[in-house]
Amino acid sequence: MATTDTTAQTGNWGRWGDDDERGALNLLTPEVVKAAAASITRGRVYSLGIPIQGHGVPLMDYRGTPMRLTLQDSTDDGMYAPMGCAEGTGAHEDVLVMASHTTSHMDALVHVYSDYKHYNGVGHDEMKALGGAQRLGIEKAGGFAARAVLLDMPAYFGDDEFVEPGRMIMGADLEGAAARQGVEVRAGDMVLLRTGYLQMWWAAQAEGRDPGFAAAGIGADGANWLASRDIVAIGSDNPAVEVIPFDENDFLRVHRILLVHHGIYMLEFLNLAEPAADGVYEGLIAVGPLKVTGATGSPVNPIFIG
Repeated sequence: MATTDTTAQTGNWGRWGDDDERGALNLLTPEVVKAAAASITRGRVYSLGIPIQGHGVPLMDYRGTPMRLTLQDSTDDGMYAPMGCAEGTGAHEDVLVMASHTTSHMDALVHVYSDYKHYNGVGHDEMKALGGAQRLGIEKAGGFAARAVLLDMPAYFGDDEFVEPGRMIMGADLEGAAARQGVEVRAGDMVLLRTGYLQMWWAAQAEGRDPGFAAAGIGADGANWLASRDIVAIGSDNPAVEVIPFDENDFLRVHRILLVHHGIYMLEFLNLAEPAADGVYEGLIAVGPLKVTGATGSPVNPIFIG
């Protein structure tokens, strides 16, 4: 049976004003961001997004297949001649068709509601079929930069490649992983949670196996541990950040704790294998969701500098 978390009454609603639409990103003051830059020690740059393509990456059926369609190419050669285009000069352009939550993406605060309310008490009916989100759309987040801490859970649990699908990661596990790596999760941080899911998925596909539905991730205990540390966002390499099957079979329980109750943003399908392999556990991250007015999320390619 679904449960209602008591944090709905003690989260961040009203903390930054009754009209706030940015949530935990309000913690990122210029002073906090400037201090975050000091976490860069090696100058290594990591692109965390996975490719947007129609196959070879995890896709959810109901979101459809992302498509890149050619708008114009060399078959249109000569179309710009009346504008003074010289022979041998031309241009190629595309049309992109995709769900806002395709492959690597960031959830807007309007993505999930609980008890018919979004973050800060915004009603679920503020989302319109044609007009999109009237409040809490992804454009309200803008871009942000923060200190990021990567927690490598396969290494913490002693797993070779990935955490067993369906395993629930607890707050004590997150704290233990941070201690093992010699890092501290601080207020204003973004946490990068590596489970090894993407590597498991790609290995299964290469072998012609169905990777199945289950995924390791955090449950309510892990979510509340993160919220208590005042993080601004969490990004993971799995489909939902949270454990699947869901904690206590309660659909999107972690999304409700983080997005709805605390205004903490969630990013999914980030490839964290490379910085983990290099032992880069903290650095500066920059995230720039597309400013699609009224959208419930956006594809992203976060840049992590360690």
